[in-house]
Amino acid sequence: MEAKKDVKFHEEVQKMDYEPLDETEMKLIRWSIGLGIGLLVVLFIVSKYLLPGVH
Repeated sequence: MEAKKDVKFHEEVQKMDYEPLDETEMKLIRWSIGLGIGLLVVLFIVSKYLLPGVH
C-alpha cells in the first residue's frame, strides 16, 4: 500500500511546473547562509581565544 503512495507522489512531483525562486526567497537563502557562516566563525573565535583549554 505504501509503495503505491510513493509512486503517486513521484508522478505528482513530475507533473509540477518549474517555478523559479522569488527575489525575496533568494534574499532569505543568502541571509541564512551568511548568518550560519558568520555564527560558525564567531563560535570558533570564542572557543579558540576565550576557552583556550578546550582545544
